[in-house]
Amino acid sequence: MEKACSKQYLLQHLLRLVFYLLIFIPNTSKALANPRASNNSVPAVIVFGDSTVDPGNNNYVKTVFKANFAPYGKDFANHVPTGRFSNGRLTPDFIASYIGIKESIPPYLDPTLSIKELMTGVSFASAGSGFDPLTPRVSNVIGIPKQLEYFKEYKRRLESAIGTKKTENHINKALFIVSAGTNDFVINYFTLPIRRKTYSVSGYQQFILQTATQFLQDLFEQGARRIFFSALPPMGCLPVVITLFSNHAISERGCLDYFSSVGRQFNQLLQNELNLMQIRLANHGVRIYLTDTYSAVTDMIQGQGRSAFDEVSRGCCGTGYLEASLLCNPKSFLCPDASKYVFWDSIHPTEQVYSNVFKSNRPIIDAIIRG
Repeated sequence: MEKACSKQYLLQHLLRLVFYLLIFIPNTSKALANPRASNNSVPAVIVFGDSTVDPGNNNYVKTVFKANFAPYGKDFANHVPTGRFSNGRLTPDFIASYIGIKESIPPYLDPTLSIKELMTGVSFASAGSGFDPLTPRVSNVIGIPKQLEYFKEYKRRLESAIGTKKTENHINKALFIVSAGTNDFVINYFTLPIRRKTYSVSGYQQFILQTATQFLQDLFEQGARRIFFSALPPMGCLPVVITLFSNHAISERGCLDYFSSVGRQFNQLLQNELNLMQIRLANHGVRIYLTDTYSAVTDMIQGQGRSAFDEVSRGCCGTGYLEASLLCNPKSFLCPDASKYVFWDSIHPTEQVYSNVFKSNRPIIDAIIRG
């Protein structure tokens, strides 16, 4: 019995060590067709956040957090590894396709983008980023404030092409998507000791809440009027969290409710704050929606709703327990059908999950684009 416990203890710490190495490794230089929306009044989709909405900006950043190699993109158009941390498209891609403006959202840092492509929307998101300024520094990725600076640059490029007034009108009508916060808790607060020395869990939730709402205020001041904000997912169900923090990571792969409860609490705090912001800015035509990503992903993991998955506690790539980014590579074992898995790697969902999240939020999208 003691030997078994000792082996479990050593295995846990070995897995934790590998995860740390992934974070601190030195920096080096077909889904199903969706119906189209009707009465669309949205000319562009503009995206900020982390790996859940990064279509490849990290390809142009000196960071280890990249996904521009196989098997990432296995089910994307022409099987291209674009830099998306999934086997295929992300939720903003499905939204843009549904609206009818483009089939996928490109990364802003792609130097080949034409003004026409810029006009219909881009993503400024960066995998590994978060609202806490420390989070993007951990892996040398693009922080939220820098993403906002890129957006200001984007506006200047539009102004040069179509003029200030038309740009202002264009931005006012655009759909803004924000998806970040998970890395602040999973990679930063729960994994590294720095923030835990200063903040309790509730104190850190308040800190992230303040930075997130300030970012939304900044977006408003830059012209955003239609904002689609993604709630935190059930963090205790991420395979990497189960692997790193479960006492029986291999034999028992159930969700860890403590970590998920932190997300639930944060989502409620965020909803309350967004309600207040909505009231305060209503006269300016602002509409802010918090998408219930938590419930959508939880339902898929629990097998509820229309979609059932064969595997919900580990990723399709490799063992599915810890692999992500460089650890999920061309030599990794792959499951035969990613659509049967909730997770593509140990952190990120499969294209099927992103598609389901889009479908669950389609009534909100309809309300935004028809207003």
